[in-house]
Amino acid sequence: MALKAAIQEAAKSALKRGDQPSLATLRFLLSTLHNEEIKSRRELTDEEVQKTIATLCKQRLESIELFTRGGRADLVSKEQAELELLRHFLPQPLSDDEVRSLIRASIDEVGARGVQDLGRVMKQVMPKIGGRSDGRRVNELARQILGG
Repeated sequence: MALKAAIQEAAKSALKRGDQPSLATLRFLLSTLHNEEIKSRRELTDEEVQKTIATLCKQRLESIELFTRGGRADLVSKEQAELELLRHFLPQPLSDDEVRSLIRASIDEVGARGVQDLGRVMKQVMPKIGGRSDGRRVNELARQILGG
């Protein structure tokens, strides 16, 4: 619950500062978290809150890509500001080298021999990564290491 409380405090601070864009983003985040709690019928853990924030970040990245293609610089800057604010509540992302070392350790643990064992490796490595790297990027790096 500490992460949700930090988000609520950030929203209060944005309200006091009169920072409407940040306040709108934080209110949207809190609303999304509230809806997730209603769905699960319990309070979310910090890990679940981080997963929800990561989903919102991914949505912002997709929007930025689409708005860039559409030539909407005004909307791109708005989405980038929201993305930066949301990322503030996520743990520090892992570098590619750190991800590679976790993948290699998982390969050793499951005894993977090639790309055919990719599923087993991914199942082993993703909990270790804990949302600090994009699953698609982890999959790409694992394929490279496994020789695919």
